[in-house]
Amino acid sequence: MPKIVKVIEILSESPKSWEEASQNVVAEASKTLRNIRSVYIKEFSASVDGKKVTSYRVNAKVTFEMERGG
Repeated sequence: MPKIVKVIEILSESPKSWEEASQNVVAEASKTLRNIRSVYIKEFSASVDGKKVTSYRVNAKVTFEMERGG
């Protein structure tokens, strides 16, 4: 049977980096989703306070394989 995949969108934030924000997406999604196949980072953004970046944000699309009942 062909595989069926679903895509959901998740936003994440980190005070350290975009990479950590991306890892947070996978860590949190893994708590409730199985069979995660990929993460596509759709957008990057950052919050700024004065002259300093204070947090890094990603908008990610998470692709996971759907489980089929028998």
